[in-house]
Amino acid sequence: MDVSADYLATIDNPQHRARMEEVLAWVTGKFPDLMPKLAWNQPMFTDHGTFIIGFSVAKHHLAVAPEREGIIHFSDEIVQAGYNHSQQLLRLPWDRPVDFALLEKIIAFNISDKADCSTFWRKQKNRLVLRKAFWFIISTWREVI
Repeated sequence: MDVSADYLATIDNPQHRARMEEVLAWVTGKFPDLMPKLAWNQPMFTDHGTFIIGFSVAKHHLAVAPEREGIIHFSDEIVQAGYNHSQQLLRLPWDRPVDFALLEKIIAFNISDKADCSTFWRKQKNRLVLRKAFWFIISTWREVI
């Protein structure tokens, strides 16, 4: 990653810097076809111009952002690995080893799932329409009974 040295220099904590360097080097070695870039002051990797995964430093963890679909798809495995997550990111505590096997699955999923994606971010499905359709079906079903 050409931009990694400049980015890594901005991380004050030497242990955090070493962990980020380890993760970025691992992604680069494991997925050599991904394009590293620095955007929004964060290192990330893209494939054919679409976002695959991004990383950022927080006080208590290294944040991994695979987009919401990656979190949803691997939610159980993330919890089983002992990590917690939000809707958009996975938190890797600084004092725990990185589960590279899980990280590999998440990245491979995004590469495959976004193979035909022509935008940087996934287009969000209209969840409101789906929710309304679900409640319409439920209410109609209740009236039939």
